[in-house]
Amino acid sequence: MNILLCSNNETIIRRWKNGLLGDHRVFEASSLEFAHRILDKNSIDLTLLHRSLISEKQIGETVAAKSALKVFVLSDRPSNDEGISCLRLGCVGYANAYIAQPRLKLAVQAVQSGLIWTGTSLMQHMIKTSAAGSGAGQDSGSSAIPSVLQDLSKREYQVAVLVAEGLNNREVAQRLNITERTVKAHLSSAYAKTATKSRLGLARLFRRT
Repeated sequence: MNILLCSNNETIIRRWKNGLLGDHRVFEASSLEFAHRILDKNSIDLTLLHRSLISEKQIGETVAAKSALKVFVLSDRPSNDEGISCLRLGCVGYANAYIAQPRLKLAVQAVQSGLIWTGTSLMQHMIKTSAAGSGAGQDSGSSAIPSVLQDLSKREYQVAVLVAEGLNNREVAQRLNITERTVKAHLSSAYAKTATKSRLGLARLFRRT
C-alpha cells in the first residue's frame, strides 16, 4: 500500500515512518501544498495527516476531492469532539500523533481491511453516546433477542454485552475473570457471527434489542 505521511514535525514523521517501513511504500510531505502535489502525481491509498497542519475545512475538502483516498488524522491533543468531527467528514481513522509504532501498524492494517480506527477513549465515548441516544426512544416491546445474537455462545454474549456498555478489553477481562487475549478471541468470533466490524457496530446491534 502507498502511504503519504504529512507533517512538518520531523520527529513525528520519523516515528510514523519507522512504524510502517518494510510493509508499505512511504511518501513524505512537510506541508499540505506539497502533499497535494504528491497526491496528484502518485497513486496514494492512505494519507496520515498531522492535525496541526490542516484545518477541519481542509480535511473535508481533501476527503471530498480524493474519493479513493483514505484519510487518517493524528492529533497532538486528541479529543472526542475532534475525533467525531473527523469521522463525520469521512476520515477512516483518528488517533494520537504519538501513537506507539505497533499500534500504528495495527491501525493501518485495520483501515486497509475496510475498518475505522479510533482510540479506546473515543470508541467508548461513541458507544456510550449511541446507548444514550437509543435508549430514549426505544420501544419497550422490542425485548426479543434477534436470531443473529442467539448464535453467540454464552461467553461471547457476555463479552458483547459488556462491550456494548462501553467497557474496554481490560475491564471486560477483569469483570469476567478471563484474560484480555480471551476477550479479543470472543470479540472476533462475535463480530463474525453478527456481521459487525467494530465495537460500535456490535453495541448498536445490542441497543436495537
